Amino acid sequence: MYKIIITVILLVIALVVGRMVFLSLTSRAPDTSLVDGKLRPCPDTPNCVSSEEQGDSKSLPPLSYSSSTEEAWQDLRIAIDESGGVVRNDDAPYLWATYTTRLFRYVDDMEFRMEPEHNLIHVRSGSRVGKSDLGVNRKNVEKLRILFNAAQSSSRKLIQ
Repeated sequence: MYKIIITVILLVIALVVGRMVFLSLTSRAPDTSLVDGKLRPCPDTPNCVSSEEQGDSKSLPPLSYSSSTEEAWQDLRIAIDESGGVVRNDDAPYLWATYTTRLFRYVDDMEFRMEPEHNLIHVRSGSRVGKSDLGVNRKNVEKLRILFNAAQSSSRKLIQ
């Protein structure tokens, strides 16, 4: 009986891990572009956050900056690199980066849109597969925000 239980548990684990690996390998890059001059809206699933979403669990504040737009864009690229992201497309005022998880190699897409008239950089972060991300996209944006703000502070210190 003990061997049967162990076998069933191992089979379930193998199936779950196999499905996760399959999802990781078959995920495709989304259409990463602006829609009517804004970041794409988040889907109905809870695995996406955006500064352009209004008043729900997907909403978060945009990045704000006090430097020049060029310096802010450079600080954004530095923060992406330091937070483990890879810039895939930089066509200012739009930037697309990807973040890949270590274990199952899931890819999350993070997109940015600069709004220079308000000194803001809007951000959208979403998972390519699955329904829930257990808050990973929000955590990634907040980690990036800390690094971006640190880069902004360093830029101001050099100027003074």
